[in-house]
Amino acid sequence: MQKKYIMEKTSKIYIAGHRGMVGSAILRTLQKEGFNNFVLRSSQELDLRNQQAVADFFQQEKPEYVFLAAAKVGGILANNTFRADFLYENLCIQNNVIHQCYVNGVKKMLFLGSSCIYPKLAPQPLKEEYLLSGFLESTNEPYAIAKIAGIKMCEAYRTQYNCNFISAMPTNLYGENDNYDLQKSHVLPALIRKFVEAKQENKPFVEVWGTGSPMREFLNAEDLGNACYFLMQNYDESEFINVGCGEEISIKNLALLVKELVDYKGELHWDTSKPDGTPRKLMDNSKLQKLGWTPKITLRDGIKAILESKFKIQAP
Repeated sequence: MQKKYIMEKTSKIYIAGHRGMVGSAILRTLQKEGFNNFVLRSSQELDLRNQQAVADFFQQEKPEYVFLAAAKVGGILANNTFRADFLYENLCIQNNVIHQCYVNGVKKMLFLGSSCIYPKLAPQPLKEEYLLSGFLESTNEPYAIAKIAGIKMCEAYRTQYNCNFISAMPTNLYGENDNYDLQKSHVLPALIRKFVEAKQENKPFVEVWGTGSPMREFLNAEDLGNACYFLMQNYDESEFINVGCGEEISIKNLALLVKELVDYKGELHWDTSKPDGTPRKLMDNSKLQKLGWTPKITLRDGIKAILESKFKIQAP
């Protein structure tokens, strides 16, 4: 039986990946809630792939609570191109941080995974028990395997060492500090950048990958930050838990929504030679909802906020 801990405002908190989209959202949430004792390191200051560096950091700082939001991430192209890097680097990061949380007596640790852990053709919506019930989507299999290993590592350390390590699996994310590099980004930031640039440069059309038929669910990073805080304070079970919004949209309709909000007047061209990825990925969010958490930001409002804050576009 894991001992239950509640973070105090003065608890020493380490957010791995605090400059990324997820980590920065967690940091903003905790700051708004009045937490003030953070130990933070950029990737330049602390290479989480380096076992000795991570061991030295934990021994020196002794954080009480850890949010593991650091990872090597990317879209279909990056995942499929740098398969070895995605597997090796994510395993290194997870192994080092999770193990040092155990060695240094961290009270509670939250590991963040991804919805890509589920089998490509799993029943929808995706329930937590569908893990390892079928083949993974081939384009992001290395990343998914790393994340599955992280979940199983948390479970194993709970079982063997009685560590209070929990895991959360968010759906597709977007928001502040997202990656808009077209070679590495996920679908939504890529679409936003493509439409913004097409409007600025008066391009006659925007090219979009695939057929437009896959269905995707999108959660704003601010909502995820809030969910991570909620879980750290309220969830102590060994099973990982989904974090989603329960609503899905086709890639075609997503492109049309971004087109509308950017007020782009050109055409859409679909490059069907490019992969679609998993046909559908809708998370079953019922477990988290029963605990009392639901997201607050709609997809339209979330995209509008990005256009206004990052691109200075007043969306309708």
